[in-house]
Amino acid sequence: MTIPANSPTHAPPSFRGGELTDPKLTAALRTLELTVRRRLDGVLHGDHLGLIPGPGSEPGDARLYQPGDDVRQMDWSVTARTTHPHVRQMIADRELETWLVVDLSASLDFGTALCEKRDLVVAAAAAVTHLTSGGGNRIGAVVANGERLYRIPARSGRVHAQAMLRRIATTPHAADGVRGDLRGAIESLRRPQRKRGLAVVLSDFLGTIDWQRSLRAIAGRHDLLAVEVLDPLDLDLPDVGDVVLHDPETGHTREFTVTASLRSDFARAAQRHREDVEQALRGAGAPVMTLRTDRDWIADVVRFVSTRRHTFGAPSGRVPRQ
Repeated sequence: MTIPANSPTHAPPSFRGGELTDPKLTAALRTLELTVRRRLDGVLHGDHLGLIPGPGSEPGDARLYQPGDDVRQMDWSVTARTTHPHVRQMIADRELETWLVVDLSASLDFGTALCEKRDLVVAAAAAVTHLTSGGGNRIGAVVANGERLYRIPARSGRVHAQAMLRRIATTPHAADGVRGDLRGAIESLRRPQRKRGLAVVLSDFLGTIDWQRSLRAIAGRHDLLAVEVLDPLDLDLPDVGDVVLHDPETGHTREFTVTASLRSDFARAAQRHREDVEQALRGAGAPVMTLRTDRDWIADVVRFVSTRRHTFGAPSGRVPRQ
């Protein structure tokens, strides 16, 4: 799909069909890296800690109190000295170990707007990598396409980060009729047991919600973040009349006539499923960053991170959009 030059929405580069030796893949990853660095470094200041859902344990600088700040972090000495309420910012522990759980099942090979959901997953992985790198921090990934589980060991350094993103971007597509296995991917973080860190689950969360218990078990040891990637057609059917639909995860193909009644039923079912997903994620204490194929994904990342930096101590859940 061609995006108009004057479009205010930025789509991630496409990774469909890329090979490890393909110069186009290298160029796409470089474009993605520059986009992430330019947009995030231009908004955030200091260490890249805004994505980590926790205040850390080391005291940092004091700043003016803002609505939504945790009152338990009030710095009373600075408040008394300046006569204005201040909170003490906390610095997250160094040498953080981050694990990405990357769902690349067949439902992610779909997109009707600016990109495919698979491209958004790679882009989100790049943003998380940038936000959690540096200071000796390590990052690894578990990538699942339904057929196989690919493990990328957690290491530090820019070379490793680039190689990991390249590996994620070139993960083979599952064969037709193969269901995704998000629960298995999440479970893989439990064995072998890893040091406490940050676990980031990237998926469209479509299908059966059979991963809730596994996610709660992970939450007992790690901080959590969920990255939900959606396409407009995941939520609403267009008024297109007769249509043939194929489900790549079951291999089934059916012909439908899209009526007003069918569209209404589909929208209600999609809404119920999203509510169930949100409840399951909230139950595990995972804040949710939602990215859509019809929105400026990097602007949504910036908005989420900026909000998280000012809501430490607030209840976990979906961050409201502005």
